Amino acid sequence: MNIRSINILMFALSLSLLFGCKENSDAEVDSSQEATTSANAEEGENHKEEKAGGHAEEEGGMRSVHLSEMKFNSLGVKVDTLPTKALSGIVEANGQLEVPPQYEATVTAVLGGNINSIKVIEGDKVNKGQVLAYLSHPNLTKIQTDYINAYSRMEFLEKEFARQKRLYEAEVGSGKSFQQTQADYQSVQGEVRGYESQLRQLNLNASKIRNGELYEYIPVVSPIEGYIEKVKVQIGQYVEPQTSMFMVVDNEHVHADLMVFEKDIYKVKEGQKISFTLESVPGSNLTGEIYSVGKQFEQNPKAVHVHAEIDNKEDYLIPGMYIKGRIRTGEDAVPALPEEAVIEEEGNHYIFTAQKHQKDGTTEWELKPVQVRTGIKEDGWVEIKLLEPLPKDAIVAYNNAYYLISEMQKSQTSHGH
Repeated sequence: MNIRSINILMFALSLSLLFGCKENSDAEVDSSQEATTSANAEEGENHKEEKAGGHAEEEGGMRSVHLSEMKFNSLGVKVDTLPTKALSGIVEANGQLEVPPQYEATVTAVLGGNINSIKVIEGDKVNKGQVLAYLSHPNLTKIQTDYINAYSRMEFLEKEFARQKRLYEAEVGSGKSFQQTQADYQSVQGEVRGYESQLRQLNLNASKIRNGELYEYIPVVSPIEGYIEKVKVQIGQYVEPQTSMFMVVDNEHVHADLMVFEKDIYKVKEGQKISFTLESVPGSNLTGEIYSVGKQFEQNPKAVHVHAEIDNKEDYLIPGMYIKGRIRTGEDAVPALPEEAVIEEEGNHYIFTAQKHQKDGTTEWELKPVQVRTGIKEDGWVEIKLLEPLPKDAIVAYNNAYYLISEMQKSQTSHGH
C-alpha cells in the first residue's frame, strides 16, 4: 500500500467519526425536548384540574375523582355507609275509582205520575229516606180510599168472627156461619196487608190514612245516604213505573279498582299495600290496601279486577276518576341508595365510594366509581347489587353521581390528549 492509499483511508475514518458524533448529539437534543414538552403538558393539565377544584388519577385501571374540601362542601356531597332499606316489588296497574253496588242507587217511580216538584239538584248531600221529588196521579186517591174501605171491612169482620166463634163454641150458632165469617175475615186481612204493602212502597203512612189524612202527592225518597250524582227528570214530566229519576252515590265508600294483567296476577293478594295518583289531580299521591282480588278475567283487556280500600279519603274523590296505581308485592331489606347516587354509563351502573385524605395540611376527598347492578326502585330509592364486597366501613356518596362521572370523563379525555 502506498502513501496515497493510506491518506485516503484515514480521511474516510475521520468523516465516519464526525457524522456519528453529530447523530448522537441530535438524538440527545430530541429526547430532552420531548421530556420537557411532556412535563409542561402535565403541569398544564394539573394546573387546569386544580383550578377546577378537583383532579383525577388512574389507579389500577380505574380513575378516581379528587375534590378539595371546599369543592366537596360547595357541591353538598353527602356520604355515609351503604344502608339497607325495605323495598317492595312493584306491579303497576291502571284503573278508576269505583263505589260498591250497595252504595249507589237508581231512584225510580213505583207508580206512574207527573213530576209535581223536585227538591234536590246534582251534588246535594241527602240522607236515607229524604224526599227528592213529589209525584201526582189520580190513582193515588183511589188506592188510599180502597185501603180505608178494606180496613173498615176487616174491623167489622173481626168483630163478627169473634161473635160467631163464641156462638159456635156455645153450640148455639151454626158451624157454617162461623166458617163463612172466618173465611171472609181472613180474605179481607190479606187484602188490607196488600194495600199496606203498596202504601209502604209509595212511602205513604198507612196509620195517617186510616185516620182520614189522605196524601195528594207521592213522595219519592232516597234509599241510601249519599250525594245526588244525576237528576234525570223535569217538573211536569210524566214518568212511567220503574222510570229512572235520580242517581245517588255514597262517596264515603269509594275505592280503587285496578286492572292487573295476567302476567302479574300471581304476585297480587289481599292485604298488600298500594299507592296511586289521579290523572286529573296533579301532585296527588294516595295509599290503600287490597281487600279483594277478582277470580275472573275481563277479556278486553285480559285482566283481573283488584279492589283496594283507600286509607285517607279526600273530598275530591269521585267515582269514575282515572288512576295510575302501584301494588307493593313484598317487603325486603336490601342495600339501597337514593337514585341520584347511581349513574348509568354505556349500559353499566356505578356508585362512588368516598375516602378522606390529609395532605400537606389540606383535606382532599377521593371518590372512586364502583360498578354495580340495580334492582327494585321505589320512592326515589334503588336497590344496589354489589359485584364485589366493599371494604369494611367503606362510605359511599349519596348524591351528585352525575357530576362525579362527568369529572371522571373530563379527566379521561384530558389524559387521552
